[in-house]
Amino acid sequence: MTTPLNGHDTAIDALERLALRIEQAIAAVGKLDDQARECALELQRAIETFHKEALTRIVRRLKDDPRGKELLFDLVDDPLIYALFARHEIVRPNIVARVSRVLDAARPYIRSHGGDVELVEVRENVVYVRLHGSCNGCSLSAVTLRNEIEAALRANVPEIVGVQVVAAGAVPALIMPESIGVRDPLAGWVAGPPASDVPPGAMRRLETDHADILIINLDGRLSAFRNACAHQGLPLNGGLLDPESGTLTCPWHGFCYDASSGECLTVPQAQLEPFPLRVEQGRIWVRPTQG
Repeated sequence: MTTPLNGHDTAIDALERLALRIEQAIAAVGKLDDQARECALELQRAIETFHKEALTRIVRRLKDDPRGKELLFDLVDDPLIYALFARHEIVRPNIVARVSRVLDAARPYIRSHGGDVELVEVRENVVYVRLHGSCNGCSLSAVTLRNEIEAALRANVPEIVGVQVVAAGAVPALIMPESIGVRDPLAGWVAGPPASDVPPGAMRRLETDHADILIINLDGRLSAFRNACAHQGLPLNGGLLDPESGTLTCPWHGFCYDASSGECLTVPQAQLEPFPLRVEQGRIWVRPTQG
């Protein structure tokens, strides 16, 4: 006998209890004989297909109406509704969040070999990682782990076309052309504001044809991210940047990020999408990817 939902339940409690019921039902189906199990699974597939089609039409109608779009944002903030939409792939985490989840799942295997992996950035569907521990500096173990990581990513994030291991200490998201002789601002780079317009502890929005960008200066280090919260994709430029704690808080639903790395501190598997940034002759240049 199940306990009905009531007004005293929190959304998380309700979600956990409903998830438990689903897990129990799946376990029960697994114990059926082959014919009965196939009938139950076919019923599940039919119901889910029906629900996905109906939900997709509802979301499409809401998005076409300004009033409905605002209501949709409120609805998706409910964990139950978000879980339902995610189950039917109506909402989907951004590519950085999905890559982070795969790396989190692979981390126990990597740690069993005495190492660890750090996500540096995802650029043009290539994942850049930094290896730590015993695997760092050992070409054989680094290649082995890179292959394992790439296989896991390709299986779970089909858009990924490759994995590159970044040397310890390298920070590809910030490129200083004075040190490498890069002078050409073309080939995907777009001009941003003068570096002096983004002093330490400040941030500035940069809108381009390819992306809406947020430039952040934390302790003199400039970083660029897609101006979209990993939670619902809403803009972050109205958020609170706290230089002392090094955090950026989303103005919409309070998701908190490491302002330097883009790592989400509220939901560890989420992350802001970083863009390469360089400073040349006092001006900021950013290389956005389309998304």
